[in-house]
Amino acid sequence: MNTFGDNIKLCVFGQSHAECIGVTIDGLPSGTAVDEEYVANIMALRAPGNSPLATKRKEPDKVEFLSGVVDGKTVGTSVCAIIRNSDSHSSDYSSIFKKPRPSHADFPAYIRYGENFDLRGGGQFSGRLTAPICIAGAIALSNLEKMGISVSCHIKSVGEVQDVPFSPTDDENELAKKLNCMAFPVIDEKAGDKMVETIVKASAELDSVGGVIECKITGLPVGVGEPMFGGIENVISRMMFGIPAVKGIEFGAGFEGSKMRGSQFNDSYYYDKDVNVRTKTNNAGGICGGMATGMPVIFRVAIKPTPSIAKAQETVDLATGKNTVIEIKGRHDPCIASRASVVVRAAAAFAIFDLLQS
Repeated sequence: MNTFGDNIKLCVFGQSHAECIGVTIDGLPSGTAVDEEYVANIMALRAPGNSPLATKRKEPDKVEFLSGVVDGKTVGTSVCAIIRNSDSHSSDYSSIFKKPRPSHADFPAYIRYGENFDLRGGGQFSGRLTAPICIAGAIALSNLEKMGISVSCHIKSVGEVQDVPFSPTDDENELAKKLNCMAFPVIDEKAGDKMVETIVKASAELDSVGGVIECKITGLPVGVGEPMFGGIENVISRMMFGIPAVKGIEFGAGFEGSKMRGSQFNDSYYYDKDVNVRTKTNNAGGICGGMATGMPVIFRVAIKPTPSIAKAQETVDLATGKNTVIEIKGRHDPCIASRASVVVRAAAAFAIFDLLQS
């Protein structure tokens, strides 16, 4: 399934090396603002080829709205937007069609689709398909900001290098604005420099490295979300796992919370100076019973190391039935996390925007 949303339906289409990739969005209320400059800025943060830390594939990622938008507003019908692929090197994949790349979708996809599977650039399983998610997310972000809701992300870690975490209880609005303009968003610049060194070293060694993205959402009205399967955690998690490199997610104290006692984990309530109900801690990550508590919603996603590495790797040859070794050619990010921050931010925004329509 390449669709998401209960109230606003997002459908991603295309493959990494197809003529274009894109998205259709159904259910946007008529008159919803579509700020094309805002969309372009988000796409620029995700676009490949703009950093020595990323793939050398040069794609301008210019968004073309084909339907549903007139004079910057939706008109009540399906919004369809595309991005044309202009720098694909399909020949890089001609020699490995039946030699599945480790930690890629190649093997299960070949078994499911057979000879009709599009291997080029990972086909429909490629991280390239996060670009259409960013289109939808950018529309959501600009409208959420008008509602006083902020979504921000930073690179929490690359390998063993850790950035300063978000404050679990403070909104940190100025920090959010700063991070949202950064191509490599980190809170601690020195940690960012060490992350860059780690990525460069992995790349020089024909390898890759993973990381963690931390996301913070503020301004959500108390009570947003549903119990059980419609909870904020459920909706965000489903959206996050639409990002191919995501392998884990945690909210609030997450797995560390499992080591605490209830007296340590529980978030005590109090009235602030404006008589708003707040909590002294935020181990719940701003969510209880699937609903927003009024505290910042905080979650982290684990991004796996890029599976396409230039080192020789063991695999099998499905044509001969024998073991073999491959060396992957082409252009790949040595660290997906370096460009994933804006994708996580956009995806989270769309998930929240969809929830708010119920």
